[in-house]
Formats: sequence, C-alpha cells, structure tokens
Amino acid sequence: MEILQKPLITEKMSKKGDTLNQYGFIVDKRADKNEIKKSVEDTYGVTVEAVNTMRYAGKVKTRNTKAGLIAGRTNAFKKAIISVKKGEQIDFYSNI
Repeated sequence: MEILQKPLITEKMSKKGDTLNQYGFIVDKRADKNEIKKSVEDTYGVTVEAVNTMRYAGKVKTRNTKAGLIAGRTNAFKKAIISVKKGEQIDFYSNI
C-alpha cells in the first residue's frame, strides 16, 4: 500500500508551510495517522509533531450535452495535514 499518493501544492498550503510548518498530502483512504507519520518521516527525513486527517466524499456532477444529461462522480479522497518540528521543512521541488 502506497500511503503518500501526492503532495498538495496550492497557495493555501504553501502559505501554511511558510508560516506554520504544515504540509498537505493526499493519502491512501485506509491509512491511519501512525502510518502516515512514519511514512513522512521515512520519506522526507523530518520530525512530525502532529497529523490531522480529513475524508472527502466524491461529489455528483451533471452537465448538459447534445446527447442529453450526463451524470458523473468525482473521486473520494483522504487529505492529511502534517505539522513538522520547528526549524525543519519539506522541499517538494528538490527532486525536479
């Protein structure tokens, strides 16, 4: 099971990273906080102080087309906000 799927790179998360040492990740829906903490510490070599998780349900989306009404659903996902020890940081752009 790949616990960390991708980092969240948004304006809001970049600001939180600069001011509060918090970073966001999309994680596996079955992962718990201890697994997420261990995975971040192993991958990025930082000390994790706290892990907050949120689960998002998929939304139903509809649109009108020539063929009629088409209904679909967006993916459900789990988001984790990681608080890192003061003085440490995660650099997502180092591997580019």
